[in-house]
Amino acid sequence: MFLVTKQKGESDDRLINRFKKGILNDGLLLELRDRERYKKPSERKKENKYRIKHQIELEKKRNY
Repeated sequence: MFLVTKQKGESDDRLINRFKKGILNDGLLLELRDRERYKKPSERKKENKYRIKHQIELEKKRNY
């Protein structure tokens, strides 16, 4: 759970922006999207395999 308390002299817009940034940094939004629907184990394996392959390609580009 992510809590944000309003600081003295802080506007509502600034508070909302801090809340959004905190949720993105904690990864709560990604977790929510993952839990929206059930994924079969084979589908999860396929996604993880793609993620690993993508990370390796990015690492190759960085080291090139």
